[in-house]
Amino acid sequence: MGIDVREPAVAGLFYPADPVELAGTIDEMIVAAADRVPIDRHEEVPERLKVLLAPHAGYVYSGPTAAAGYLRVADSAVTKRVERVVLLGPVHRVPIRGLAHPGCRAFRTPLGEVPVEPVPDDVRAALPQVIDSVAAHAQEHSLEVHVPFLQQVLGDFTLLPLAVGATTPQQVADVLDVLEGGDDTLVVDSTDLSHYLPYDEARRVDAETIEQILDHDDTIPTERACGAHPTNGMLLQARRRGRRPRLIEACNSGDTAGDKSRVVGYTSVTFEEPG
Repeated sequence: MGIDVREPAVAGLFYPADPVELAGTIDEMIVAAADRVPIDRHEEVPERLKVLLAPHAGYVYSGPTAAAGYLRVADSAVTKRVERVVLLGPVHRVPIRGLAHPGCRAFRTPLGEVPVEPVPDDVRAALPQVIDSVAAHAQEHSLEVHVPFLQQVLGDFTLLPLAVGATTPQQVADVLDVLEGGDDTLVVDSTDLSHYLPYDEARRVDAETIEQILDHDDTIPTERACGAHPTNGMLLQARRRGRRPRLIEACNSGDTAGDKSRVVGYTSVTFEEPG
């Protein structure tokens, strides 16, 4: 049995539950990101930005880095053309095999409801790794924390959220090939990097992982990125399609609001279609 609306699970924990405060927090983080990572107006504006990789911790920790990625989205033609978002994130609480759809009509956040796009029957028949799981989505934060950013930056859109468990890069890439759509679709890949290493070690390890991302290397292990399963599939597909990666920002929780003895790493990277 499915549900009609997937209710927010981490509002008031990972991000503000009050809609006015939430919208203001996101706007403030994006404005602050523009001061840290300004876009050079002499460079090519990313008209063909297709994929955003961004983190999913509490906003006080990873929000600035996520905001830097969403600044890039907001400053590109994406905001004018995108009508749908394919959102991939890892499962943290409910182990599954495959890519799980929530089977609901809408995702709700304090900023309102976003319509959820169903997976067509012919796609399910061709790609048995796509399943339904209310449980995989019910308490999962890796997708939820991105939805308010998307609401604030894009306005109206439909969402196709997939919680990704044990999969191969090929399985994820095959799903993206079918579901990612054309220029009207943005793909968001949600992942954090290393977990609970000392600050200096985390910086070294995360730098290596970021190089793998920039090299389209689809062999990132889960101990270096909790979203390795969806990310490796996204990287495989990006390599096949010749998408150009662009590192926007990287930091860890020791740079924001955390203890430097045990940090979590974050990065935002965009992938642009070849010109």
